[in-house]
Amino acid sequence: MRPLRYSINVTLDGCCHHEAALPPDEESMRFWTAELERADALIFGRVTYRMMEAAWRRPPSGAWPEWMDDWQRPFAETIDAAKKHVVSTTLDVVDWNAELLRGDLRQAVERLKQEPGDGLFVGGVTLPLALADLGLIDEYVFVVQPVLAGHGPTLLSGLRERIRLEVVERETFRSGVEVVRLRPHA
Repeated sequence: MRPLRYSINVTLDGCCHHEAALPPDEESMRFWTAELERADALIFGRVTYRMMEAAWRRPPSGAWPEWMDDWQRPFAETIDAAKKHVVSTTLDVVDWNAELLRGDLRQAVERLKQEPGDGLFVGGVTLPLALADLGLIDEYVFVVQPVLAGHGPTLLSGLRERIRLEVVERETFRSGVEVVRLRPHA
């Protein structure tokens, strides 16, 4: 069974808004590229899908935008090429290597997990909360930023039941960012 991994940047006070974290650097972009490469497919909700598409979809010209540094291109190429599944009740059509996931969320994700492969990646805020409530997340990867945001959406806010986790790996970046990889406690 393919594991479902949830990865997200989070500040020390629990904020998981994408603008609350430190600006990306070469080390963090290498990490995020490797995280995406561990997955056969990405699962996003509508908001995260649109945000990622706006930032990382290769333009029709085929040339990456001028604002993108060379060290950001491997991430852009990886996410652009990745197969994506979008959970949405409001979108009728998606593209960018994507398909809509319709119907019962538990059944749809369990079906994806049963397919052969190395893993699935989920990002965002709302969809991962629903998946955590359903007990479908096999690994949590929190990229803890040495920042206090003081506002914004917080990590897994509204979780119905406590989930006990065990740390399986830690890594610290030069910037002070700490990656903590956890799995649900057996």
